[in-house]
Amino acid sequence: QLQASGGGLVQDGGSLRLSCAASGRTFSGYTVGWFRQTPGKEREFVAGIKWSGGSTYYADSVKGRFTISRVSAENLVNLQMNSLRLEDTAVYSCAASRTIITSSVRRPSAYDYWGQGTQVTVSS
Repeated sequence: QLQASGGGLVQDGGSLRLSCAASGRTFSGYTVGWFRQTPGKEREFVAGIKWSGGSTYYADSVKGRFTISRVSAENLVNLQMNSLRLEDTAVYSCAASRTIITSSVRRPSAYDYWGQGTQVTVSS
């Protein structure tokens, strides 16, 4: 089971850090991804990380502003979001899978486990 936390209300240009925790398992051997969704739109890939080796992947829209990282001691995957924009407003969810190949990291259907979402609202 995955638990996403850290969402909230922040002003345009501000920062937030989201965390994804796994209960009952470790992230070792998993790929963990962050996705976001707004009403009426499809779920959108934001960032992903391979726990073993630490390879990271980003959507072009967040590259240079968001950073995904693993915290091994706490079995967490964090998403540091800086320079937030109005268009970053969404429900953010984390997901994990042991069987993803690199070419599928950005596909929601490739993930087996999903956490509940956390709302991120960027205001002007």
